Amino acid sequence: MKKIILASNSPRRKELLGGLDIPFEVITINGLDESFSEDLKGEEIPLFLSEKKSEAYSEFWIKPETVVITADTIVWMNDKVLGKPKSREEALEMLRSMSGKSHYVYTGVCVRSAEKKVSFVCSSEVRFANLDETEIEYYVDKYQPYDKAGSYGVQEWIGYIGVEHINGSFYNIMGLPIQRLYTVMKKEFISVIIAAGGSGSRMKCGKDENGNDKNKMFLEFL
Repeated sequence: MKKIILASNSPRRKELLGGLDIPFEVITINGLDESFSEDLKGEEIPLFLSEKKSEAYSEFWIKPETVVITADTIVWMNDKVLGKPKSREEALEMLRSMSGKSHYVYTGVCVRSAEKKVSFVCSSEVRFANLDETEIEYYVDKYQPYDKAGSYGVQEWIGYIGVEHINGSFYNIMGLPIQRLYTVMKKEFISVIIAAGGSGSRMKCGKDENGNDKNKMFLEFL
């Protein structure tokens, strides 16, 4: 079975990848260079950064039967990046600028092994309703969104009360376009077997005399 490594310390990405029921481990390297050329625009930026991060993990993906996943997410509005806020005032200003307007969330993903590399980027359009100043301040002070691009988490309170419309993947906005990632993994890197039984059994799922399932379904990854 291949070893899957998520090269990210994002709790949202860990949660989303865990939802696939694929065994994996988290390995991170501190102090990675995340700079990029000013010539890059929009979706080009996270795609470049996800591949740049992948290069830093070459000691892992070069090993046999190992797959490394790297990702980067940005918020793009008015032809500029809204990154992670460095202060309370910067977080407040970002949310004020997005109030009543649409922006884009781009996530670049790089999946890499010793044999191949597959990179892609996903786009989601998000529209915020008009936010009151008190709502913005409440969210920033309670949820402290300093580790989030654009100063917000769509799965948090601000998403419940403020997100008016989404065009694209919700999970992409959280930081990992998980359906697209699963499709790439299944096509290019792992074999997914969905079978019935337990302890490696491949028996078909049958019924007992009371109509209950005799065997539970399970996933196996090769």
